Amino acid sequence: MVKRRWNDIAVGLIVPVIAIGVWQLAASMGWVNANVLPSPLAVWNKWVAYLMPLQDFNTWHENNPNGSKLAWVFSGELIGDSLGSLYRVVVGFAVGAVLGLPLGLAMGASRIVYAWMNPLVQLLRPIPPIAYIPLSILWFGLGNPPAIFLIAIGAFFPVLMNTIAGVRQVDGIYLRAARNLGAGRATMFMRVILPAAVPYILTGMRIGVGTAFIVVIVSEMIAVNNGLGFRITEAREYFWSDKIIAGMISIGILGLAIDSVMNALNNYLLRWHRGLEH
Repeated sequence: MVKRRWNDIAVGLIVPVIAIGVWQLAASMGWVNANVLPSPLAVWNKWVAYLMPLQDFNTWHENNPNGSKLAWVFSGELIGDSLGSLYRVVVGFAVGAVLGLPLGLAMGASRIVYAWMNPLVQLLRPIPPIAYIPLSILWFGLGNPPAIFLIAIGAFFPVLMNTIAGVRQVDGIYLRAARNLGAGRATMFMRVILPAAVPYILTGMRIGVGTAFIVVIVSEMIAVNNGLGFRITEAREYFWSDKIIAGMISIGILGLAIDSVMNALNNYLLRWHRGLEH
């Protein structure tokens, strides 16, 4: 099992390694403008500088008199920016999930609640979270509150819609069997409907986390003064293309880590599910 997992990882690395090799070759041969698309080595150097703790420039330059004045002056911003973005994602997703999950359960289980709420939900659902940016700034000002508000909207609808689908698509055989055995509404909901809807709910949460991470980058470009999105915007203003790409790679790594955690959580909670037994 472990060997197979490592083999899958090795196979998955083939295409990225080839792409980086082609990218480095194109940069080394001068086929692309280094100001527009810096080489992977330049991006790596900038990413390390973005990661490492701040050093006093004079001390560094005394120890490296022949070094470039702009090279390896470590800023140490990456850890703080990543933690800031992660905090907003976690809080915003929690708010969106706490609101979306009970409403989805109620709309899925009750035709009356569904009839009342569905028109409003379908009206608001197509509106992208970034359309709320002006209102979020007017309502909450600048800083974390408007960013968390936008992230909560982005996470709310995936959780809501998947929860509704999970509850409404419970196999009728299970419902009839529970009724024949004398199960009341509360027992049927807790022992039949909710367990059957859990795979849909967890899928909605995984999608919601991904959406939350997309929205946090957009919100940080506008409403806050730190985070990965803010740092990419700052690098764009100074035309630091290597730092832009380094920030994008950091976003990808953090997003991959979050998705891996969510996938592991899904597998653990759904270990009873037939599709995950083997």
